Amino acid sequence: MNTSKLIDGKAASARVMQRVREDVDRLRADGIFPALAVILVGQDPASQVYVRNKILRAEEAGIKSLEYRLSEETSQAELLKLIADLNADKAVNGILLQLPLPEHIEETRALQAIAPGKDVDGFHSENVGGLSQGRNVLTPCTPSGCMHLLEETCGDLCGKHAVVIGRSNIVGKPMAALLLQAHCSVTVLHSRSINAKALCQQADIVVAAVGRPRMIDEGWLKPGAVVIDVGINRIDEHGRSKLVGDVDFDSALPHVSAITPVPGGVGPMTIAFLMKNTVTAAVQQAHAQRVSPEAACLSIS
Repeated sequence: MNTSKLIDGKAASARVMQRVREDVDRLRADGIFPALAVILVGQDPASQVYVRNKILRAEEAGIKSLEYRLSEETSQAELLKLIADLNADKAVNGILLQLPLPEHIEETRALQAIAPGKDVDGFHSENVGGLSQGRNVLTPCTPSGCMHLLEETCGDLCGKHAVVIGRSNIVGKPMAALLLQAHCSVTVLHSRSINAKALCQQADIVVAAVGRPRMIDEGWLKPGAVVIDVGINRIDEHGRSKLVGDVDFDSALPHVSAITPVPGGVGPMTIAFLMKNTVTAAVQQAHAQRVSPEAACLSIS
């Protein structure tokens, strides 16, 4: 078990990326060239930063990146046509549709249009359903990254009581499903939960993904708990803009056995697992096309 209180997401993501690079090298040597298509609709500044970072990480891993920047006025039909073309393109292994989308585009319909085998965000209903059934599907990147950090920090999670704070489709629900697969006892807390603080105090593991800055302080936490803080909230403090998590880090730190910082915790893991999912998708598609089985002898699982 890791004895350090600080869970270093940057270091963990670097280790994942190293394995991704090694697997990409093996695939390329076998004539398979993983490619990720990234679609950005509109000019949202935060989305532009996220897309740029994802493309940079893809290039570092040897994954070909295809960037599609569409105007704010792009119609839903035009977006769906692009997605259909990318679905049909055998040279494209993964498709990422950067959210949020402009208001006139129906987000659910656009995400559902992405072929499940190329859905590297793990948002398609077929992948969501497969996750709940314990099948081998592409899973959302942030919860997958959180699980990796927990497994590195705690070792075997079997039998531990995990509390997930937040029930979003992107983090909370898939996080709970992954914890159940690891044989945890899982409680999901949300805005309608009664005695949420008391329930959280019972947890060996707390995953905070509620989107409220510093909501969780030491009073919510069992002594020695392991805390994964998914929240990224920008606040003004002493006249300066600052990023903080959903957990009051300074309050929680002396109280817990391990905790992720914000920034530098979960964030780097999300992009690393996006790259991992792209490689996984490339391997699965190679199998479907009856490419040599040697290409699947990879370290990523």
